[in-house]
Amino acid sequence: MKITEFLKKELQGWKPLEIVGLTAVLVIILINAFVLKDSPAAIINAICGILYTIIAGKGKISCYFFGLTGSGCYIYLSFINALWGNMLLYLLYYIPMQVLGIFRWKKYLKKESGEIIKIRLNAKQRLILTVIGIAGCLISIVLLNYFNDKSPVIDGITTFLSILGMYLTVKRAIEQWVVWMVVNGFSFVMWLNLVIHGAKAYSTVLMWGVYFILAIYFYWQWRKELKS
Repeated sequence: MKITEFLKKELQGWKPLEIVGLTAVLVIILINAFVLKDSPAAIINAICGILYTIIAGKGKISCYFFGLTGSGCYIYLSFINALWGNMLLYLLYYIPMQVLGIFRWKKYLKKESGEIIKIRLNAKQRLILTVIGIAGCLISIVLLNYFNDKSPVIDGITTFLSILGMYLTVKRAIEQWVVWMVVNGFSFVMWLNLVIHGAKAYSTVLMWGVYFILAIYFYWQWRKELKS
């Protein structure tokens, strides 16, 4: 596929509300970063992260290029703020899974629009993932508490559920957005607490808040598409 054809398909299907919303969020992030003198890593992470989420919600494979860039910045931010669970999650799981996602999604693209073919899990699969999610969160909390993580409960929940969320993203399942609602909500609270106590990551707090809203929005968008 030629680059021009690829770019044309990636830019198809954007609604005016999505374009206006994305532009507004990026402007707010830049103004916020300038006024509060945010760190460059937090700014890049927030911009790439939001672009990744929106483009992934649109079902476009180019989301992974922004995801990989944002993940690199998030690893650095997690390291300097002693969030070992999030750091290891992105370093050892997110980056490899995003590379895998590029190749997996490439096999399930609609020729006419370049969007992925979306799926829904059956009842048995949802039950299994729920049990795994609860057990995994409990184990993660215990381990992170042992290693003196600053936020063992929230970090443990977000770390393990992010593993499930990324798995469902690569799998192209709508259930990913339910998982991301939980992860993004808890992550927003975790980073807000860090900022209140002195961490310079204002853009990261804003990013997680936007993520939470986008998870709700794209859940309903995917739901409508699967119903039709």
